[in-house]
Amino acid sequence: MKRRTFLRMTGASLVGSALWGAGAIRPVRAADAGPIRIGLMAPLTGVAAAGGREMVDGWDLFWKQYGKTVAGRPIDVIVEDDAGTPDTALQKARRLVQQRDVHMLVGNLLANTGLAVAEFVRGTGTPYFMPIVAADNLTQRDRIPNVLRVAGFSASQMPRPLADWCLKKGYRRVVTIAQDYAFGHEQAGGFAQTFTEGGGKVAGQLWNPLNTSDFSPFLGEIQNQKPDVVFAVQTGADASRLILQWFNFGLKGQIPFVSSQNTTDQSVIRTMKDEALGMISSAHFAEGRDDAANRKFVDAFLAAYNKLPAIFAAELYTCGMWVAEGIKRVDGKVEDRPAFLQAMREVEIAASPLGRTRLDAYGNPILDIHIREVKQRPDGKLWNTVLETYPNVSQFWKYKPEEFLKQPAYSRQFQGIKS
Repeated sequence: MKRRTFLRMTGASLVGSALWGAGAIRPVRAADAGPIRIGLMAPLTGVAAAGGREMVDGWDLFWKQYGKTVAGRPIDVIVEDDAGTPDTALQKARRLVQQRDVHMLVGNLLANTGLAVAEFVRGTGTPYFMPIVAADNLTQRDRIPNVLRVAGFSASQMPRPLADWCLKKGYRRVVTIAQDYAFGHEQAGGFAQTFTEGGGKVAGQLWNPLNTSDFSPFLGEIQNQKPDVVFAVQTGADASRLILQWFNFGLKGQIPFVSSQNTTDQSVIRTMKDEALGMISSAHFAEGRDDAANRKFVDAFLAAYNKLPAIFAAELYTCGMWVAEGIKRVDGKVEDRPAFLQAMREVEIAASPLGRTRLDAYGNPILDIHIREVKQRPDGKLWNTVLETYPNVSQFWKYKPEEFLKQPAYSRQFQGIKS
C-alpha cells in the first residue's frame, strides 16, 4: 500500500511532509532557518490533568530560565492536550506533525497515550522524546529508532535498587500490592525478581483495580501474610487512599512499607502530614536532595508556582535541558533527523534535577536512583530526602541485555520470581 502524502502550504510551494522517513534528511528550506517547532503533548483535561499541568510547568520553567533561542533559532512550543486518551493523543500527534510540521514531539504521560504516539511516529520518522512514559518494551523488545526515553525511566528499572536495599535491611518476606495494569505489573516484577534473586521470598502479590476506594480487604490479606516488608505501586488518588488507610488501620510502624516513586510523589504528599512521614521509596528525583542543580530547580519552581515540584515537573525540566543540548550539538540543524537523533543519544547531562544521566544503546536513561525518605521541611512542607544513592542504574540492572531480553515481558502472569 502506498503511504498517503499529506500536503501543507509554505509560501507559494507545496511540501509533501509525509515523504520524509526516519532515515531521510529533510531538504533545507528558507523556512528552516526560522523557528524550531516542538510539539508538547500533555493531559491537561481528564483524570491525569494534575500531572499534565506539572509537565507543562516544568517544561516552561526551563525555557524561561534558558531563553527561547538555541543555536540562533527561536524555539516555538505548541502545546496540545492529549486528554489522557490514546485516540485524542493520536489525533493531536497527527495534527502537530502533518499540519503544524513540528520538528519533534515531546511528552505524553500515560502509557497508552505514549504507545499510540510511538506507533504513529514509527511511520513518519518524527523524533519523539518521552520523559515520562515508562512502558518497558518501548526501550527493550519493541524499540523504535526515533523514539527516545529522554529524562525518564523504564518501569521495572526504578524498584530494583529498592529491592536490594530491603535485602540489606534484613527483610526476607515481602507482599507486593500494585495497581492491576502494565505499569504496576512491570514495577512489581522488577522488585520481585531482584528481591528473590537476592534470597528473598514473595509471600503474596495483590493487584488492586485502578481507582480503588477501599483497601481494607487488601490490608487484611497483608496482615494475614505477616511479611517483613510491603512493596506498593500506586499512583494518584490510589496512592493517597492507600497511605491514609494504612495509617488509619494502625499499620504504620507495625509493618515496614516501601514503595515506587509515584506513591510518595510530591503530588501525593503535599496535603499529608503524619500519614506519610518516614515512608521509603525509590526514584531518580528527590526534591529534598542536597545538590546545587536540584536546589536551583526546586527553589525556582517553588517561587514560580508556590508548590514543591513533583517528578513530572523535574522530568520535563530535564528533558528541556536535553533537547537544548541536542539542538546545540547539530548547530540548530534539526531537519537532519539522523544527525539530530544521534546527537540526542550522545547527550550526557552532568547536573540536573535528576542528577547525572545518559542514554544506553536502547534509548533509555542510565541514571542515579535514590532511596528516599519523606521528611518535614522547616516550613512544614513534606518532601523526599535521600537516604542512599545507587549510581548509574541501567534498565537491565546487573544483567546482560541480550540475556535479559530472552525472558518474557513482565505481566501479571510473569513476575520473574526465582524459587
